[in-house]
Amino acid sequence: MTIPFIEPFRIKVVERVKLTTEEEREAALKKAFYNTFNVPAEDVFIDLLTDSGTNAMSDRQWAAMMQADESYAGAKSYYRFERAVQDVLGFEFVLPTHQGRAAEGMLFSTLVKAGQFVPNNRHFDTTQANLLVLNAHPVEFTIPESEDSSLIAPFKGNMDLAKLEQFIQETGVENIPIGMITITNNSAAGQPVSMDNIRQTSEIYHKYGIPFFVDACRFAENAWFIKIRDPKYKDVSVRDIVHEMFSYADGCTMSAKKDAIVNIGGFIAFRDPELKQRIAQNLIVHEGFLTYGGLSGRDLEAVAVGLYEGVDESYLNYREAHTRYLGEVLRQAGMPVYMPTGGHAVYVDGGKALPHIPPSQFPAVALGNALYLAGGVRTTEIGSLMFEHTDPVTGAPIFAPLELLRFAIPRQVYTRSHLDYIGEAAAKCMRDADKIRGLKIAWAPKVLRHFMAKLEPVD
Repeated sequence: MTIPFIEPFRIKVVERVKLTTEEEREAALKKAFYNTFNVPAEDVFIDLLTDSGTNAMSDRQWAAMMQADESYAGAKSYYRFERAVQDVLGFEFVLPTHQGRAAEGMLFSTLVKAGQFVPNNRHFDTTQANLLVLNAHPVEFTIPESEDSSLIAPFKGNMDLAKLEQFIQETGVENIPIGMITITNNSAAGQPVSMDNIRQTSEIYHKYGIPFFVDACRFAENAWFIKIRDPKYKDVSVRDIVHEMFSYADGCTMSAKKDAIVNIGGFIAFRDPELKQRIAQNLIVHEGFLTYGGLSGRDLEAVAVGLYEGVDESYLNYREAHTRYLGEVLRQAGMPVYMPTGGHAVYVDGGKALPHIPPSQFPAVALGNALYLAGGVRTTEIGSLMFEHTDPVTGAPIFAPLELLRFAIPRQVYTRSHLDYIGEAAAKCMRDADKIRGLKIAWAPKVLRHFMAKLEPVD
């Protein structure tokens, strides 16, 4: 098995990591209450918990940070950041935030009221939580194909357009203050959204006068998939694809910790100056002044450079091939990989890997724990621990559509030999898969429970 790719960079700085023994990892996992979020990073050998903020920045980003202006108001660094957002994404107005969930919080707390609904192809965890704490209702309409982990289709992250329009008609536009789409669709195995689907989603929202915002944290990877999977765009540059994607939207929220390849930062971008003024008042109270928004000048400089580097086609070609290679490694190890692989992560169908563990006992969490024990590899669950909720009528639990284990790859951090090692640990897990036990919740908060939950093995 060979998928040709080569890193379009040279490594100048390295960080030493240690490989613990299985006994040490077992003790660390028990101390963490079987939740890998609680495992100290020094006890992790390869960390695929998230691709958010875990990236290796470039020499140009580090150099830009040295010229940062740390003025409280109107810093030069802000205006360089603003120009980068305008140039790469095409939105005139932008407000910085310290990360993506803050951008969501500022946007929703300005526009959304209790009892209202916000549709999306699928909300990720913090997006959903920012609505729930307002007593609003996140609703989701990803196409049915997204729930088949073995189906090969180019754009399984697409919005179900018929269901979206039906929902708007039945709910009433007065109850829908904003509509969204997430690119790529992280909760649906990182699957991309087609250009046609973005445009048609925009047309539906705008037909009913609903502002359309994009959850844009992996916009560059989505643009790359459009280029390589839609024949109409094979000769179109990624920069032009990005401009077209955002031309259909009224604004976006962005966690720059993903496709801007930084360790901290985010923003809200839009076209409406009046909306900027409304959100700016909220921003100053909760984040910081409107030209720094909770970030240092150094952070703003890194984001400004990273936005350009994130749409570089040689980098994106490497990024997708690197992820696809890990998918093939895991398949050879016997893990049921969600197909096709996405751009930022490989997802494994934990329900298929461990069919003896029901969704109520979190099979993907159990598989992730077994992988950590096998090789010190940390992953995260995208399944019912994260997304289970209660039927408002019957009170019965509604489990996630799939019990997925996400192998999120930090940008420009791990080499091919690291990916091969992950495959060895995965193969070890699968050899003893029938011995892996499910888990139950000993304690968890009501919102975003997966971050803090204390778990224990089922007898």
